[in-house]
Amino acid sequence: MLHSMSTTVEAVSERSAAEVNEEIRALWRRSGGTLTTEQRAEYQRLVMEWAAAAPRPHRAA
Repeated sequence: MLHSMSTTVEAVSERSAAEVNEEIRALWRRSGGTLTTEQRAEYQRLVMEWAAAAPRPHRAA
């Protein structure tokens, strides 16, 4: 079976990494430490949003 890749472009997060991290922590607290399938999908979305919002360290030359 062939699966197609999504072609939708997601907007860059307008929330800070700290705000998204707090939502991730709240999700884990609500779940009691075990995520349902729906919660796992939400967690994955939040982690991607967090990664997009996280500051990138500058590399020295």
